[in-house]
Amino acid sequence: MSDPNSELSSHLERMERDGYTIIEGAIDAGATAALRDDVLRLERALDIRAATNVFEGTRTLRIYNLLAHGAIYQQIPVHERTLPIIEGVLDRGCLVSSLSSIDIGPGETAQPLHADDQLIPLPRPHVSIICNTMWALTDFTEASGATRLVPGSHRADRPPQPFGEPARTIAAEMPAGSVLVFDGSIWHGGGANRTSERRLGIAMNYCAGWLRQQENQQLGIPIDIARSFPPRLRKLVGYGLYRGLLGHIDRCSPEDLLDGGPPRPIVGVGT
Repeated sequence: MSDPNSELSSHLERMERDGYTIIEGAIDAGATAALRDDVLRLERALDIRAATNVFEGTRTLRIYNLLAHGAIYQQIPVHERTLPIIEGVLDRGCLVSSLSSIDIGPGETAQPLHADDQLIPLPRPHVSIICNTMWALTDFTEASGATRLVPGSHRADRPPQPFGEPARTIAAEMPAGSVLVFDGSIWHGGGANRTSERRLGIAMNYCAGWLRQQENQQLGIPIDIARSFPPRLRKLVGYGLYRGLLGHIDRCSPEDLLDGGPPRPIVGVGT
């Protein structure tokens, strides 16, 4: 039996050195199949269509705001083997930034290389502010469109050039049930799918607790659904405070107000 602390340390070392790491066997075959089947169900129920731009993919199906679409997705943000890595890169005050599915169809071309934090106007390199994961619900191979990465590029002094950065990439190949974790500054992109099968994954993205989330979790997730979340997930989607201050409502934590309970004023707001 592996030592969880040793495993975590190894993943964090790879994150610092390479900008990414892979957790194989993060979820078992049953959980993987259940998630895969539910994403496919949602694609049919919501009549999901491919986008008309090369960044999202003209043969790629995407479903956003998955936490609003079923309790099955609540296990992902708080997973016991992935969340500690995220907290090690960011901190325990991190937030869910977005949760979406990415279903790359046959014939899709490679996504342009990009960094997930490239819209943030900070000098580079900088402290990690975004840390993301890709959950493989099918086998990710180079031929099927596994995520392409430029190892070490999270330390670059600029993001990649849009639509044409010449860079050598590696394919993050991994079997279904695995999770790719990568720094928001690393250069990456979805791969081209040259097979006859779909490459299905779930993108579970996190950001620092002081950064604006990619998806507006408080408006995107109906409040009745948010009330059903366990305490850690409530805080991850924003019903909590960052370092005891950021995100308060009249000096009270939104965690107290979510259930309509009595507010508990916090100390130290303002000077």
